[in-house]
Amino acid sequence: MIRQRFKLAAIIGLPLALAGCTTNAEYSAKDAGFTAVEARVGAGTAKRSVWIQNREQAAKAEAQVKALLARKSVDADTAVQIALLNNRGLQAAYADLGDASADAWQATMLLNPTVSIGTTGIGASELQAYRAIEGLITTNILALITREKTIAVADAHFRQAQLAAALRTLALAAETRRAWVETVSAWETVGQLNRAQAAADASSELAAKLGETGSMGKADQAREHVFNAELAGQVAQARLAARLAKENLTRRMGLWGSDADYQVPNRLPDLPKDLARRNSIEAEALKRRVDLQLARLELEAVAKSYRLTDATRFVSDLTLVAGAEAEREREDGDTKVETTGQGELEFSIPIFDTGQARLRKAELAHMRAANLLAEKAVNVRSEARSAYQAYRSRYDIARHYRNNVVPLRSKIEEEATLSYNGMITSTFEMLADTRAKVDSVILSINAKRDFWLADADLMTAIHGGGEEGTAVETAAPAAADAD
Repeated sequence: MIRQRFKLAAIIGLPLALAGCTTNAEYSAKDAGFTAVEARVGAGTAKRSVWIQNREQAAKAEAQVKALLARKSVDADTAVQIALLNNRGLQAAYADLGDASADAWQATMLLNPTVSIGTTGIGASELQAYRAIEGLITTNILALITREKTIAVADAHFRQAQLAAALRTLALAAETRRAWVETVSAWETVGQLNRAQAAADASSELAAKLGETGSMGKADQAREHVFNAELAGQVAQARLAARLAKENLTRRMGLWGSDADYQVPNRLPDLPKDLARRNSIEAEALKRRVDLQLARLELEAVAKSYRLTDATRFVSDLTLVAGAEAEREREDGDTKVETTGQGELEFSIPIFDTGQARLRKAELAHMRAANLLAEKAVNVRSEARSAYQAYRSRYDIARHYRNNVVPLRSKIEEEATLSYNGMITSTFEMLADTRAKVDSVILSINAKRDFWLADADLMTAIHGGGEEGTAVETAAPAAADAD
């Protein structure tokens, strides 16, 4: 008698298994939900961002950057657009979005079944009385039961990744705009110090000639010479600061080689005639801040993870084995086939680990996320108020220097020139008035710089992408300049 037995196990719920092979279009697409990121960035910056994933897209972006750099000088909006097209760190952040989409895509798929095949009683001749080939297919049905919850958690993390990519883009845009303001104001300061240097050179040269004739003492000569020498050091420091500021801007825009030889304007834009009205700045920030939306999604993801943990608290591993067993016997030329159903269920018994620890950790994670969201909401309100206060105050200060201080210094300089022509005022008094005017102009430049920085901070306070306390910290440069 020769007997052959085949044991085949199949997964119950085959339609679900087949559904697991169906891909989610949003997760599997190459743009991985980047359209939503682009829309949020456009609302916050009025600029276009792009995710480069092939050579054709890279060539197109490079051509756009070349066209923008071909302009006579790079203004703030142009610098931001170049950064969004050309910064490689930003492209790396977009790759993180792709990772999150792949994880969400993976979550839509069921776990592959496990197949095991074994053989027993295999002989070398036909005289072997018994042969058996056993095959087994198993799957974890707990993954089927919690599939929807798992997909919901993965989707929440994917939407978090979208917001994180948008936040990183907004941050780069804000950093680039601030770097542009710093660069242009630094070069404008260099220009004013060059004027002061010309006046100091003339004063030093005149003092030397008067010293040769004996009309000026050595101490007075030394005062003029040392002022000229100190001012030369200040000019050198200002040039260095301007070059370093430009390099910072260049890094933000991702430029190198000949592309780094771009030009920026030699002066900051004039103050606007009217200020932007933000009567409901707090409500606007609460509605638009991407980082606040990210914190809300974090709480949502933690809540969904908590529900998933609660669902698997007692049973963390549930394996199903099901199918049929067919047995065939052959004796004296006759063949008999017997078929019987078979099913097995394997699970762990929660005797020692009842899942209390995992559930407690999930509860604490939920509490942490809720408190962080509440803190973020409070901070967003405060940052919005601070940014608007700084915006308005910086405007008033800059306008004060423009309308009052600089005109008065110009009037003094004009009167000194008239007095000098009338032989009333000495040359040194006239040059001193010129130097004082230059100092006032530099203070005016710094005040205008602080306003445009506050303007950039106001947008980040509404849309996100800035650092906490930025609006308050912009007070530091003016205080340092005043010293």
